[in-house]
Formats: sequence, C-alpha cells, structure tokens
Amino acid sequence: MAARITITFADSALGDLEGILEYYRDQQAPQAGERLVADVIKEIELLAAQPDIGRIVPEFDLQNLRELIRPPFRIVYRREPGKVRIVRVWRSERLMTLP
Repeated sequence: MAARITITFADSALGDLEGILEYYRDQQAPQAGERLVADVIKEIELLAAQPDIGRIVPEFDLQNLRELIRPPFRIVYRREPGKVRIVRVWRSERLMTLP
C-alpha cells in the first residue's frame, strides 16, 4: 500500500474558500456556500490517495502544477514528493495568472 500524501493549504486557497462562504452569506444562502465548500474539501481529500488525478494547468504547462475541474470550481494544487499544496480554489471560467 502506498503512503498517503500530506495535504496543506496556501493562504490564497484558504482565502478563496472563505470568499465562497462570504459570497453566499451575502446572498442570504449560507447553507449553499457551506455545501459547496464541503464538496470542494471532499474532492481535495481524494488527492491524499491519488495525487496525480488532476490535469496539468494549461496556462503554465508545469508538471507539478495541477488542477481538478469540479464545476463551478478549479482546485489548483502543487504536487511535490509526499505532499500536495492547495494553491487556489477558483471559479472554473477564470484563467490563472502569475502575480
């Protein structure tokens, strides 16, 4: 059995998740935001056992920068030996850009 991967979150990804919750609170639908974030977390948990299931992010074409497309979100992560770092959780239609 292969070792499980450690998953961590960048501040940017945590901010994205908080932004989702805040948006739906502002829309008077906090349960919808909570459900969406819970769904995103479930998808992220898959990476502990299958860290390479995401595709390479086309905007960068780097082997270790991958994403899961789970409409309406793109879960962008950096794949490194023994770990995955969640970088962003963005709306699917947004293109990634370097700061």
